[in-house]
Amino acid sequence: MKFEFQKYQGAGNDFILIDDRSHTFPENDQALVAKLCDRRFGIGADGLMLLRDKADFDFEMVYFNADGRIGSMCGNGGRCITRFAADNGLLRGTQTHFLAVDGPHDAVLNDGTIKLKMNDVTAIETGDDYYYLNTGSPHFVQYVMNLDALDVYSAGKAIRYNARFAAEGTNVNFVEHRDGRLFIRTYERGVEDETLACGTGITAVALTAALKGMAGEGRCTIEARGGTLQVYFTQQGPQSFTDIWLEGEARFVYKGEIAL
Repeated sequence: MKFEFQKYQGAGNDFILIDDRSHTFPENDQALVAKLCDRRFGIGADGLMLLRDKADFDFEMVYFNADGRIGSMCGNGGRCITRFAADNGLLRGTQTHFLAVDGPHDAVLNDGTIKLKMNDVTAIETGDDYYYLNTGSPHFVQYVMNLDALDVYSAGKAIRYNARFAAEGTNVNFVEHRDGRLFIRTYERGVEDETLACGTGITAVALTAALKGMAGEGRCTIEARGGTLQVYFTQQGPQSFTDIWLEGEARFVYKGEIAL
């Protein structure tokens, strides 16, 4: 059996996209998905997404982590699948309403960028040197100095697999506020390594930056290794944010065919 696929990336976060409206992709084959995402023996990607029909929505986004497991919400993935749907003539106009694992999402196509509406955040745990919150996926946020020199793989893995998080896992974000700008590096669960960007992680960092007085009024710019993204929000209280939008580029890379 052969499948057509397309590769997309958002700020260096790359994904395999498959139009699976026929529901023929073997989604329960975790080893297969992991092999397709493998950068040496497969196509190579941070994750794989299936686009499917869904009543009352433009489409459904089914997201798998690079390890083959069903994933939680992926912000850059949501932006990429929106571009994929538009490029393949599946949308009417410049707006879409789709379903993901954490519920409905809206997205708007602008010139070169995709603006994705994220779920509201109503609770942020604040520790002595960290923040912990869920922006569609769980995120541990820690502000550090000298981010460029940090061993993100080792430091992120130690937190992701500590006694508290080992069972379910968490994404780990290290942030530096330098010269009035915010820089981020992220260790992603499911990929189990550093990625060039993480949309839900960037969203999490923007909200914590607002709590620290490091963000503008209702807007925050975050610089990841793969690119720069904007987060817009309305702060309703000390730990409550609504009307959260993530914006950045989402681009087609190439397409191909693979035999399963």
